[in-house]
Amino acid sequence: MNPLSKRHLKAAVASVGSFVLFGVVTGLVPNPIYVRMVPRTVLDYLFLTLTAAFIGFYVLQRTSIQRDDEKTATAGTVLGFLAFGCPTCNVLLLSLFGSSALLTYFDPLRPLLGGVSVVLFVALLYVRSRPLSSCESCGAGSETHTENTP
Repeated sequence: MNPLSKRHLKAAVASVGSFVLFGVVTGLVPNPIYVRMVPRTVLDYLFLTLTAAFIGFYVLQRTSIQRDDEKTATAGTVLGFLAFGCPTCNVLLLSLFGSSALLTYFDPLRPLLGGVSVVLFVALLYVRSRPLSSCESCGAGSETHTENTP
């Protein structure tokens, strides 16, 4: 198996795996383990699908070059999860705020959270797709760096 198809296989597994995992734990994928307390909407499925797809693209674009973008990817994933997750089924949020506060204040914000998640992932993937540029003033693009001698 060539390296390109290995990367594509990893990306597909990450995307499908995150779709199934997030779908099961949020009740968007019907299962006997978890029952969703609020109705499923088209936006829930849209944000689940987009989050899973972006995770796959993120894995596909991983390179050996060290970049500091894991925090952005994590924030996009968490915001996406909050966007399609059941607001009254999150035990931590429920214990902190109560169900009426969650349905009154948090539930209307879920589409906004999903939109922010999508923007974060699109920006992240755009930045990752661009090649690293060299800095002429710092000598990063040159093969040898010589000091000025008098």
